[in-house]
Amino acid sequence: MNFRLSHTLISLLFAAAPLVSAQAQEKVLNLYSARHYQTDEALYNGFTQQTGITIKRIEGKEDELLERIRNEGANSPADVLLTVDAARLAAAHEMGLFAPLRSQLLEARIPAHLRTNDWFSFSIRARVIIYAKGAIKPEELQNYSDLAHPRLKGKVCSRSGSHPYNLSLMASIIAHQGETKAEEWARGVVANFARPPKGGDTDQIRAVAAGECAVALSNTYYLARLMRSDKPEDRQTMDRIVVVWPDQKGSGAHINVSGGGVLKSAPHREAAVKFLEYLASDQAQRYFADGNNEWPVVAGVKVSNPALEALGKFKADTLPVGSLAMYRPKAQMIFDRSGHR
Repeated sequence: MNFRLSHTLISLLFAAAPLVSAQAQEKVLNLYSARHYQTDEALYNGFTQQTGITIKRIEGKEDELLERIRNEGANSPADVLLTVDAARLAAAHEMGLFAPLRSQLLEARIPAHLRTNDWFSFSIRARVIIYAKGAIKPEELQNYSDLAHPRLKGKVCSRSGSHPYNLSLMASIIAHQGETKAEEWARGVVANFARPPKGGDTDQIRAVAAGECAVALSNTYYLARLMRSDKPEDRQTMDRIVVVWPDQKGSGAHINVSGGGVLKSAPHREAAVKFLEYLASDQAQRYFADGNNEWPVVAGVKVSNPALEALGKFKADTLPVGSLAMYRPKAQMIFDRSGHR
């Protein structure tokens, strides 16, 4: 009798084991992230507090993470990939890493032009023009096209044409104006270079402030970070430049995005979907804005960021972010032919 009872108990325990294991799995999320911001800690902690799901995070450079996921294949432990810029998100899509996802919550909260069928934007940075105070007449620098005007010869600084931020901008110009005009623009900008392309966006801002050149492009995230800095030299840098919202009478300022998707190999898919839906919540959207100087993608979210407020409201380009991927190879070829390397 005791043997039968023990045998029954053991059988029940073994039968319950898969259920216990599945429940345990739901309390873990493996996140691969190319976002290297300390402020994101609050974002992740908020998710764990709400759901009880622990985030195990691996951080790395964008291209390295994509290659790692591809090499891991079906055995990859990654549930979600977060990265910056539509070009990199599109690359993950082209590599077949993302799984299609339908979510009523995400579709309701994130505008259609900021999502695809397998990845979603969660924050926005705009690509703006900056110039040195007194160096340019404001009316002469209102649009991206003005960067190619001969009057700016020897005055433009830029980072590499192969960087995703510039590739996304070029892709948008191709989408709006066609390849011929896009290449004319690229050649005009190169003819106006004050020096060969080098450095990142912050380096371009400092170069303009220091008088190394008069004009450059930058993502707003870098400007807001300098605006909120406690360092006197950063404040001085911002005091010496003017920020221009481009193409406000046309298609609007080009935007870059930070976003992510659920991976095909995700072992914790339910947790992964919950995490993406959490990123579209008011709480998470405020973290993006207040903690990391990015604009929310969800309309009506109240933020408290003096730098974003100082930059002001703007008209953003509503070109679907997914369509930028179609023009990315052409964008690179145009930059190569024009000498913007």
